[in-house]
Order: sequence, then structure tokens, then C-alpha cells
Amino acid sequence: MAAVEPGISLRGGGRVRRRKVVNRIAEAVALVAALLAIFVLGIVVWSVAKRGAGELSWNFLTKDLPIPFSPDKGGIAPLLVGSAVLVGLAAAMAVPFGVAIALYLEEFASPRVAPAIQLSVDLLNGLPSIVIGVFIFGVFVYGHLQNGWAGSIGLAIVMLPLITRATQEVLRLVPRGYREAALALGASRWRTVLGIILPSSLGGILTGSVLAIARAVGETAPLLFVTSIYGRSVAWNPLHALPNAPVQIFIWSESEDPADHQRAWATALVLMLFVLITSLVARLALARTRSKLGR
Repeated sequence: MAAVEPGISLRGGGRVRRRKVVNRIAEAVALVAALLAIFVLGIVVWSVAKRGAGELSWNFLTKDLPIPFSPDKGGIAPLLVGSAVLVGLAAAMAVPFGVAIALYLEEFASPRVAPAIQLSVDLLNGLPSIVIGVFIFGVFVYGHLQNGWAGSIGLAIVMLPLITRATQEVLRLVPRGYREAALALGASRWRTVLGIILPSSLGGILTGSVLAIARAVGETAPLLFVTSIYGRSVAWNPLHALPNAPVQIFIWSESEDPADHQRAWATALVLMLFVLITSLVARLALARTRSKLGR
């Protein structure tokens, strides 16, 4: 007579219950951390908006910088134009190099070379911006006049690893079948990259570039040593020092005039709104690009 097999319990024992408890605790800790980050961001936004919103007006955005300790309120038009020129030149330098580095690492680099380049990119990403500022000052400004080109090069160094990493992530989302199909049809590696890989990941690359621009537009240290002595009016020539929002916020915050403190808060609010809006738009576009490539 066959022996009766013992029944199998589907209810789980003490070990399963402990795992569920640990899982719920981990989820609760993660939720609290996320809510704490949102809370801190909300405090920062509310604090800056409370102090700077009252100073915002059309004249504030369109007039030249005020004369120190004068009754004229002035505006920040030179700061907006100068920051746009600096960041635009930096993006023109950083985007092509960043995309090229990412393409080489993901499509062409050998296993021996890729880790060293990847490590260099990661180290550059963690390099303090004040070190970049001192380096740019020593190479391009020491013994010469301050100029906008030096500031743009500093911002480009800040942006380069961000664009490289973002481009790498997008390139990894391109289905491998695209590459295999192109190579099977006789296309060269470069033809495949330029004709198939890049067009498929263009949206994600642009999104990563926008995020890098949002990061660079608020950097102060790379500009403090190289383009901080400028005039009150709008300037476009990068051969001379250009007015810019981060440095001017620092200057106003150190002033003894209370009106300058108000201008600093208002300028910080404008800068923060630009960063928040561009970051949100870029991340929404990146999520859309990832969903398209994941299909």
C-alpha cells in the first residue's frame, strides 16, 4: 500500500511573514524619503518665491542693471542675455563632444579601452565646479582680461559628463535588432550609427542636453573667476566679460544695500523657475522617448 504524502501548506510559515513585514518596512522608509525630498524642495521654492515674487515685474526683466545705492530699481535684462550667451556657447561645445564620447563608448570602444574612458567621464562628473573654475582661470584668464569664452568653456566641462551619461542611457535603449538588421543588409558600423541609431535616440539626446543646460545655467563657481567684472548694459560679445545671473546673485547677496538683497531673491526666483520648468519638460520628454524605444 502506497504511503500517504504529507499535505503541502500554501499559507506560508514564519519566514514568509517576516519577509512581508520587512518588505512593508522598506516600502515605508522609501516613501518617507521621497516625501522628505519633495518637502525640502517645496520649502526652498516657497522661501525663494516669498522673498522674490514681490520684486518681479516687466521692467525688472527688461531694464539694465541698477546703479548701486541709487533709487532706480533697474532690471536683469543684461543677466538674462549674458547667461543665455554663455550657456548657448557651452552647449554648442559640450553637446557634440558628449554625444561623440557616448557613441564611441557604446558602439566602437573595445573592452580594454571603454572602462578607462568611462571612469574618466564619471570622475569628471564628480569634479567640484570650483576646481573647474580655478582651472579655467589659470589656463585662459590669468595674465589676460576676463571674457565670456572662458566662462563658456567652464560650463561646457560641467555639461560634458552629464550629456555623455544621458546619451549612453538612451543608446542602450535602442533595440539590438536595429543594429543587427542594418549590419545584415551590408551597412557599415558608422552608416548604421548615423542612419539608424542616432535618429532613433535623438529625442533622448536632446532631453539629456536640456537637463545639462538646466544644471549649467545655475553654476556660479566656473564663472566667478572668469566673467565677474562687467558693465550694467546688455552685452553680447563673448570676447569680453558677460553679465550673468549666478554671479550677480552672489554680488547682490554680499551687498549692504537691502534693495540688492531683494533683487538677489527675485533673480534667484527667475533662475529657479527656469531650471524647474526645463527639468520637468525634459524628464517628461525622456520618459516618452524611453516608452517609444521600449516598444
